[in-house]
Amino acid sequence: MKSLAKDTAIYGLSSIVGRFLNYLLVPLYTHVISAASGGYGMVTNLYAYVALLLVILTFGMETTFFRFANKEDEKPHSVFSTSIAIVGILTAAFLAAVFLGITPIADALNYSDHKDYILMMAVVVALDAVQAIPFSYLRYKKNALKFASLKMLFIALNIGLNLFYFLFLGKDDVFYVFFLNLVCTGIITFFFIPEFAHEHVAARRYCRDNGIAFRLVDFALLRRMLKYSWPILVLGIAGILNQTADKMIFPLIYPDKTQGVVELGIYGACVKIAMIMAMITQAFRYAYEPIVFAKAKDGDKKEYYAHAMKYFLIFTLFAFLCVIGYMPILEHILGSEYRAGLKVVPIVMAAEIMMGVYFNLSFWYKLIDKTIWGAWFSLAGCTALVAVNIIFIPQYSYMACAWGGVAGYGTAMVLSYLVGQKKYPINYDLKGIFSYVIVTMCFYYAMELATRIPQVWLQLLCNTILILAYLVIVVKNDVPLSSLPVIGKKFRK
Repeated sequence: MKSLAKDTAIYGLSSIVGRFLNYLLVPLYTHVISAASGGYGMVTNLYAYVALLLVILTFGMETTFFRFANKEDEKPHSVFSTSIAIVGILTAAFLAAVFLGITPIADALNYSDHKDYILMMAVVVALDAVQAIPFSYLRYKKNALKFASLKMLFIALNIGLNLFYFLFLGKDDVFYVFFLNLVCTGIITFFFIPEFAHEHVAARRYCRDNGIAFRLVDFALLRRMLKYSWPILVLGIAGILNQTADKMIFPLIYPDKTQGVVELGIYGACVKIAMIMAMITQAFRYAYEPIVFAKAKDGDKKEYYAHAMKYFLIFTLFAFLCVIGYMPILEHILGSEYRAGLKVVPIVMAAEIMMGVYFNLSFWYKLIDKTIWGAWFSLAGCTALVAVNIIFIPQYSYMACAWGGVAGYGTAMVLSYLVGQKKYPINYDLKGIFSYVIVTMCFYYAMELATRIPQVWLQLLCNTILILAYLVIVVKNDVPLSSLPVIGKKFRK
């Protein structure tokens, strides 16, 4: 648990702190790009497609890499090179298809006048897909420092260039949002040359020492990896659709196409505030996933998984209360034209918590090599999400998108728990977990009542007291101060 906490903190530097710094772009974009122009709606729409394509092009190789690199009878350098080969072939084919078919693609997506946007983002997603494997390699090697440094470098470059173009040069064209992303992604790719070179040398040395011919791709290993990864691909597609389908569907089915892009921009901007949950889940995943597979051989693994689930919920619920409690401050991240959509924030955050719980539950089928179950669960969740969006978006606009996420993640979460308890039972502390959920709901309702207080400082004071009360409950029941690093020494004395 200490190792998990340490790695989560390091990865959190690149995920939580990094993305928080990246929030500088949200007020920048929402102040220089008018909501009525629909520019931010296009950003939201195209980045949704990018997220989906990234899952397809990586083909589940991140998780597959960890699984096979940790197997005693597999050679990590062969796993690395084979993973890179799969992703490389897919990205090359993808880029060829986009560049050759750009006109019909742009027409279908209503970007006939902005083909350059699509081409730039196609190159970005291709580079991101190729980077995914060496980033996984850094996690496998426990090189969290370089991982975090590269993530932070990308964010620093992106923020710096955006501030230069939009503030110093006075640009207000959404073109530069996509162009600068392309530049920064290209720069980061060069920093992985040492990883590629090291594994290439290791592979050649191994083959020489064992008197076997060097092959960049081990085709026998390739078949085993593809057998393991394709259900993860389906799982990933369904999972990312749970996050992005609403942003792709919205402009296609909203009655007024022009207003639909505007509404999507408002929703996309407000969702950025709720994404603190996605940051926490991602940081937790980066640290937790390698440990889970490495700990699969230990006798106390199920107890470990149960504890990890509970502490994940405790922390994310705390984050939920902090965001809601300090919303009078956080709302100023957005330009005034975008704040009408802030009512979606608590709903989207609740959906992200469900997604995090589902991620924690998902390891049972990965550990028994039955990843097909994850595909079925995510497909069920995706079906629920899409159904809610298609049925209710025409009438309820982006509120349907927010509740669609709850329906999608909630469905996948419940199904994974029910089947998992039969296939790979883990004794989760359901009583403790639900107690924290109920406490959080009560405190959230109290914070909603506090919004009626006319003085903002008094609202913040009341909310701060509620947040501190939550921490007192946590310390009293599950995280005694004596167990904490540094300050815990004083209490142990």
